[in-house]
Amino acid sequence: MNEYIITQLSIFVNNVPGKLAAVAKTLKDCNVNMKACNLAESTEFGILRAIVEDPDQSCEKLQAKGLIVRKTQLIGIKITDVPGSLYGPAKALGDGGINIEYGYAFTGKKVEGLFIRVDDPEKAITVLQQAGIALIRAAEI
Repeated sequence: MNEYIITQLSIFVNNVPGKLAAVAKTLKDCNVNMKACNLAESTEFGILRAIVEDPDQSCEKLQAKGLIVRKTQLIGIKITDVPGSLYGPAKALGDGGINIEYGYAFTGKKVEGLFIRVDDPEKAITVLQQAGIALIRAAEI
């Protein structure tokens, strides 16, 4: 697999009081460490999108506990805490005909950046590298 493809877990969370706590307890009980996360909602349910250590094993553990979990491919873009740092990557992807479906920023111990879901991760990696934009390797998280 491409070293710049990052696996995200998308965990279904009912939109009712206490359900996120129940999911968080399952994460704790399964010893799943989140490096970054985003909680998206709709009227009836939410999706906890999480970057975790060992996503394949974490997914299996969580599914075994009855959670609905899907794996999704993302890419990570290195950005800094300055105005305009999102412009270059967004413009390069737009010019390359690549749609950004969603994204969320994070700050880690070694790297900070933006995780994005795009319609063609391999093409996005090529476009961003050709534009001189630094990407995050899965091993850096």
